[in-house]
Amino acid sequence: MFLFRVPYLIQFLFGKRQWKGDDLSCVYFTFDDGPDLRSTEWLLDLLNKENIPSTFFCLGSQIEKHPELYDDIIKKGHAVGNHTYHHEKGSKTSTKNYISSVQKTDALVHSNLFRPPYGRLTKNQMISLKKMDKKIVMWSWNSQDYNKNVSSESILKNAKLIKGGDILLFHNNSKSAKTIKQCLPEVIRIIKEKNLKFKTLS
Repeated sequence: MFLFRVPYLIQFLFGKRQWKGDDLSCVYFTFDDGPDLRSTEWLLDLLNKENIPSTFFCLGSQIEKHPELYDDIIKKGHAVGNHTYHHEKGSKTSTKNYISSVQKTDALVHSNLFRPPYGRLTKNQMISLKKMDKKIVMWSWNSQDYNKNVSSESILKNAKLIKGGDILLFHNNSKSAKTIKQCLPEVIRIIKEKNLKFKTLS
C-alpha cells in the first residue's frame, strides 16, 4: 500500500512544519529536485499554458548544472525554495554537513522556503534551520511519481481525493519525467473540475 495522503496524525505530531496551504480555495503545486533537462522545459510550458503558478524546491547541484533552466523558472513567475545541495538525507547526515549544504544552496536560491529531502530531519537540524528563519514546507498529498511500483492509473485515481489547501508533491527529475508527462495534464484537469485555484507558497 502506498500513501498518497499524509495522515493527519503525522501532520499533528510534526506540527512545526507546514503541511497545508492557508487558502482552502486553492491547491499548491510543488516540484522537487530540479532543474532537470528531461522535464523542466516541458513542465514550464505546461504550467504556462494552464496558467498555474507553482513552487520549485531546487537542488544547488542542479542549479549549477542548468542555470538557464533555473532562470526560466523564476522568469515565468514561479516561486523557488531550497532543497539542499546534493539531496542529503537528514537522518544520515551530520547537522554540520547538512546545514553547510543548505547554506551552499542559499547562495543560489534566495528564499526562506525549505523542503528536506525525503521529508527527514533530525531535531538538531530542525533547530538550526529555524534559527536561519527557514520555513520548513512538507506536503499533504504525494503523487508517488518517483515510485516505479505505482501506476499512472493509481496516481490519477488518488488525484480525485485532492482538496483545497493541499500542498501537492511532484518531482522535477529524470526519474519521474515519464510519469509526470503521462499524468500531470490529467491531474490538472481533475483539479480544475473541482473549481480550485492555484497558488505559490510564500
